[in-house]
Amino acid sequence: MLTVHDLSKTFSSGMVTRRRTEALRGVNLHIEAGESVGLFGPSGSGKTTLANLIAGVLKPTAGEIRFHDQPIQMPYRGAVRRAIQVLYQHPESAFDPGWSLKRSILEPLRVHKIPYTEEHLCALLAQVGLYDEHLTRGLHALSGGELQRAALARVMVLEPELILLDEPTSMLDSISQAQVLGILKRYQREHGTAYLLISHDAQVIRSMCSRCYTIDQGELIREERFEDA
Repeated sequence: MLTVHDLSKTFSSGMVTRRRTEALRGVNLHIEAGESVGLFGPSGSGKTTLANLIAGVLKPTAGEIRFHDQPIQMPYRGAVRRAIQVLYQHPESAFDPGWSLKRSILEPLRVHKIPYTEEHLCALLAQVGLYDEHLTRGLHALSGGELQRAALARVMVLEPELILLDEPTSMLDSISQAQVLGILKRYQREHGTAYLLISHDAQVIRSMCSRCYTIDQGELIREERFEDA
């Protein structure tokens, strides 16, 4: 479904003396439809940079990203923009603090001009363990686990083909972490969604993924397939 070929990203900084930093070098990976793939590495290894390149947030310096065997260019538009979504480590970044939860969750539908019904919205909330009463609350009234599940609902409302999960449970306690991972597994079984799970926690990756890429200092150094997957 998604292929990354020889992808590189170099950042430049400095007004007078330009300093160049290679964040990624020659990355190659692929993700099949309905598959869960891990991306494991320490902080600063290039995990989030790679996710932002695949999501279309950043433009690659070199290389190519193909979706259903077609090259995709920035800015993402139309079906590709809807098909690839991101769930970030800090869920509050997905929301406008001045909006109700309902308005925030429905915003992607308005952007893509997709109709909805209240029944559809309630069914979506139920999938992530939220209720009608949450819709009128502000962000300050939600716990960390509720906020991450709300951010997940905001991603799921578009029914994407691929969700990039950038450290989705690292800010949660063990109970909320288990809830979010359970929701993701169930949603994948029902919808056939593919995941790229980015984490520095090997146990989380092994519990979710059939195989995993390890990244260090901007390079993929290993691919591992889990026998018990």
